Amino acid sequence: MTIYPAIDIKNGQAVRLLQGRADQETVYDSHPAAVAERFREQGSEWVHVVDLDGAFEGIPRNRETIKSIVAVGMKVQLGGGQRSSQIVEETLSLGVARVVIGTKAAEDPGLVESLVREFGDQIAVGIDAKDGKVAVKGWVDTVDLSATQLAQRMDEMGVRTIIYTDIGTDGMLTGPNLSAQETMAECVKAQIIASGGVSCREDVVALAAIEKRRPNLSGVIVGKAIYEQRVTVPDLLKVCGPQAG
Repeated sequence: MTIYPAIDIKNGQAVRLLQGRADQETVYDSHPAAVAERFREQGSEWVHVVDLDGAFEGIPRNRETIKSIVAVGMKVQLGGGQRSSQIVEETLSLGVARVVIGTKAAEDPGLVESLVREFGDQIAVGIDAKDGKVAVKGWVDTVDLSATQLAQRMDEMGVRTIIYTDIGTDGMLTGPNLSAQETMAECVKAQIIASGGVSCREDVVALAAIEKRRPNLSGVIVGKAIYEQRVTVPDLLKVCGPQAG
């Protein structure tokens, strides 16, 4: 299972939001690239980055910050405001390894299909669920579509990586929704990266146990628990063993 330490960017700073709410913001570092450098030094090959301004406004807003993170030398998985083929192409040209399509996957599946044809494994889909329904536009709105329904549509289009976030647990440090993550892995062939709620080492151990039953549950994003020093990247890497992806 691959560990993806997370950096959420708002106004050029590394922050965390409580359940995605813009008014529940904690600033952790004014230099996101320095955070990425620490993750690299601790052994992580990947970093999961979200341009929160891009997610809320619909277009990328932290390009220079993203470039500085890419320059650290890690594999960067980036979401937030990636809502056109031109923007995705520009993002990949920065050296980003994988672009995450969120809102547009629900609103314009045809865009995802064309992006997968052109860029293959460099395209991932982020599915964020609120009470089982898909949330879009920085989690501000929901659509009348279940998370599993959208995942199956994306799977049929050839999407190889799906990032599944349970909004109810995100940033809460209450533990991930294990049953929802297992259900998601069960219903698709794509690789599932779990997101939301990791609060301690045991949460990652529990996800790794599910991976033994559902090998396509292949990654976990960890954010607030790292910043609050409840877990360390080196210890999580030991729990999960050799990193893939």
